[in-house]
Amino acid sequence: MLFKIKQILEKLKNPHIVNLLGNAIMTVLNTVQVAVVINYLSKEIMGNYIIFQSTIGLVDTFRAGLLTTAFITSYAGTSKERSAEVAGSAWFLSILITVVFVLVNAIYLIIPFHMADGGADLFVKWFGLVFIITLPSFIASCIAQAEQRFDRLLYIRAVSTGLSIALVLILIFIHKLTLMTLVYSGFISGGITSLMTIVLGWARITTVWKKSTATMKALFAFGKFSVGTSLGSNLFRNSDTYIINFMLGPGTLAVYNLGVRLMELVEIPLRSFAATVMPPLSAAYNQGNKYHVIYLLKKYSGLLTIILIPVVLGSLFFADVAIWIVDKKYLSSEAANVLRVFMTFALLYPVERFMALTLDAINQPKVNMIKLIFMLAANVIGDFVGIWIFGNIYGVALATILPIITGMIISYHWLQKYEKFALWDVYKIGWLETQWLIKDSLAMLKKKKDASPQ
Repeated sequence: MLFKIKQILEKLKNPHIVNLLGNAIMTVLNTVQVAVVINYLSKEIMGNYIIFQSTIGLVDTFRAGLLTTAFITSYAGTSKERSAEVAGSAWFLSILITVVFVLVNAIYLIIPFHMADGGADLFVKWFGLVFIITLPSFIASCIAQAEQRFDRLLYIRAVSTGLSIALVLILIFIHKLTLMTLVYSGFISGGITSLMTIVLGWARITTVWKKSTATMKALFAFGKFSVGTSLGSNLFRNSDTYIINFMLGPGTLAVYNLGVRLMELVEIPLRSFAATVMPPLSAAYNQGNKYHVIYLLKKYSGLLTIILIPVVLGSLFFADVAIWIVDKKYLSSEAANVLRVFMTFALLYPVERFMALTLDAINQPKVNMIKLIFMLAANVIGDFVGIWIFGNIYGVALATILPIITGMIISYHWLQKYEKFALWDVYKIGWLETQWLIKDSLAMLKKKKDASPQ
């Protein structure tokens, strides 16, 4: 028994396992937070808060896209002196970016013109303060990733989200939960988290004095290429949010977002499988084994598709139950049907996602960037056409299939140039792999049962 516990603890020390667990835990915590808040705010207020959060995330993509990958590649595995120089240079660049944001923020507060949309107005008023508050925790997160301290990264994220949930529960208890107190609670949780990273030395704030112009130029030169992909990806994820908000209103956006949030439960296995498959895909490519690269693509995307089938069937029958658990007032809305549409299309996600992953593994990130542009265009056009035809969020939900199909066609076309394969083989191999997985699991259980003392 002690040996088994020791084995489990040793596995939990593995940085990849910690990273996967961290993604799952944070997804669950974020879903819990939304589920709590959505019960106590009206649809209109919730819609405004979603716009505020989504736009904060979009603008933060500029900072993260510019610095994160460039920082990790420049920092990881270097000497103590070099890592301090990289950290200090990243600090200085981040401060410059934050100053620009604060100046824009200040100008908006001074001028008499304000945006009519509540969520957009809230963002422009406060985003400068958000970036000041989150700066230390952002740098600390970059350092944690570069040092492969995924346990530390999990602590940073868990403290921020955990404090936010605790503050929300306190506001609910004292009957003070409003849009602004919700925003203020985010400031407090973010501020405490950043202060924690400074006090513990995780943010390495003192290295700012060890910056160098050459390193700052190198970070910027690297980051300017990755920031486009990051911004494009974020715009693709949030295009529905902005279109619904400005064409159908924040109340409708809150309904739509509920279905999107519940879809996060599907994203957990997708992200976990992706993190696990990338190393063997890259290894097979580096060895020149084209057959194995495509076999891994077919194996894991097919296996995950088959595994998702019972989940999709369950969601079709129990979507109303899921909505009822989160908030009863959304039962009379389109939320349950939106979830059903999303879950049905989710059967296409593994193939599209793993094709994109394979393109990265075979050094074709440019193709993924081009594909992303076409997917974004398909999504935006589909949203407008869907709203024009249906006049409600069903049009937007149904249009979701267009970017998925677009991405699959482009990825499949380019992968055929690398190594020809039939798309149907994905599902045949996936079914065979599922059968073998079930047989192996049953055999293992039987072996353990026979070995256990009677």
